[in-house]
Amino acid sequence: MEALLSNYLPILIFLGLAVIIAAVMAALPVVLAPSRPDAEKLSAYECGFDSFGDARSKFDVRFYLVSILFVIFDLEVAFLFPWAASLGTIGVYGFWSMMAFLGLLTVGFIYEWKKGALDWE
Repeated sequence: MEALLSNYLPILIFLGLAVIIAAVMAALPVVLAPSRPDAEKLSAYECGFDSFGDARSKFDVRFYLVSILFVIFDLEVAFLFPWAASLGTIGVYGFWSMMAFLGLLTVGFIYEWKKGALDWE
């Protein structure tokens, strides 16, 4: 039993050092950094300009459209990674099914582009 526990000793030492280093790194800025908050530092900051109006005001619909398009094309990339990793095992059928998927997304992208959804005025 003692031999088994001695195998875990390096792991316990590593975890202990990690906790100590993390605590020191978290406490260091509190001890060393000057803390002089003023009204400018404590003010709300949004996108490079001062905040104005109510936070519950409606956004322009183009903002939602661009965000949905981002999610769609982000998911496209998320599907490409596992497909590329397993391309050798899925064969020709997997290749052409992904080409059909990418073709459909490309048609959707061209449609959105022609409709002017990507133009921000």
